[in-house]
Amino acid sequence: MDDLPFSRPQSAAPLKRFVLRDAGDSRPVLVVLHQETSTPGRVGQILEAAGVRLDIRRPVLGETLPATLDGHRGAVVFGGPPSANDQEPHLRQEIDWLEIPLKEDRPFLGICLGAQMLAKHLGATVGPHPDGLVEVGYYPVTATAEGRAIMPGWPGMVYQWHREGFTLPHGATLLAEGTTFPNQAMRYGANAYGVQFHAELTLAMLHRWTTHGHSRLSLPGAQARREHFSGRAIHDAPVKRWLEQFLGLIFGREASGETLAEGPRG
Repeated sequence: MDDLPFSRPQSAAPLKRFVLRDAGDSRPVLVVLHQETSTPGRVGQILEAAGVRLDIRRPVLGETLPATLDGHRGAVVFGGPPSANDQEPHLRQEIDWLEIPLKEDRPFLGICLGAQMLAKHLGATVGPHPDGLVEVGYYPVTATAEGRAIMPGWPGMVYQWHREGFTLPHGATLLAEGTTFPNQAMRYGANAYGVQFHAELTLAMLHRWTTHGHSRLSLPGAQARREHFSGRAIHDAPVKRWLEQFLGLIFGREASGETLAEGPRG
């Protein structure tokens, strides 16, 4: 196994803990996927383990998005093969639809393409690295002071699968930064978040992505397939712990001294 940096959680803020379970809110979380075979991965596992239902929509298959999020606890827009710059009607409509969670100030999380779509909606630029580099594999991230202030325990290494990044929208707060693509996590307003990396990755997804997307492993800056699996063995546990808390921050509430049950494994 190649030597890889150890993934140490980054925590300088006073300890905060968050929980998702809320008996007083039975509304589902809206989940937006971009392929017929895509799943919400570990995000879906964690939400469902906390009793949160999922309302899964796939605009690419003609499924519509709601005109209001009054009936939802919030929304998660996932990644996928398209670019936020593509001109397919369903993608343009989805980017325009982001006005709803922003206008209604609802909890929102964009992951990879979802984060880029949020950035695009807010007037930022989405595009490739100027040197043609990609992030495909495990890469270091560093939480900013603002990121550490909202919650502790940010992972030091995260899984990436992208060829494009985003500039920071005007008015957004940078929560984590990277080396190849500097903007890795952001918050806009009180409730909208975007992350460039894939904390939702399960082992099954890792097998599927590195098999069906094998051609991406030869792009400049990408890691060999064996490094993806060795990296997961080292870095996945702190990523899982962080994701449980990050989802609680967005869609749940502060724990107020409660003991948190361990979430699902995957």
